[in-house]
Amino acid sequence: MPTSARHILAIVTVALAGCGLSGCGSINEKIAAGVSDAIPAAIGGIPADAPPRPGTAKYDEYMRERERKRLMPASEREKEVKPAPATPDAAR
Repeated sequence: MPTSARHILAIVTVALAGCGLSGCGSINEKIAAGVSDAIPAAIGGIPADAPPRPGTAKYDEYMRERERKRLMPASEREKEVKPAPATPDAAR
């Protein structure tokens, strides 16, 4: 049975598609963290109140602050977290 150009073209096409898909997996793993930071929260990105990523200086600072708040008495924690009540005149 002779090999035609159509068979060779089909094999090359399937091989290229397979190589392209396997490359997507490794690229996605390496740049997903950076790209996800650039997506706005309105369309599914990280919300503004999300904690920082582990391994960064902001994460270490965040964990120290969290531990400090954990060790505080509950009465002091509530005072620090609650905002001041708004006056009715400020809403107008």
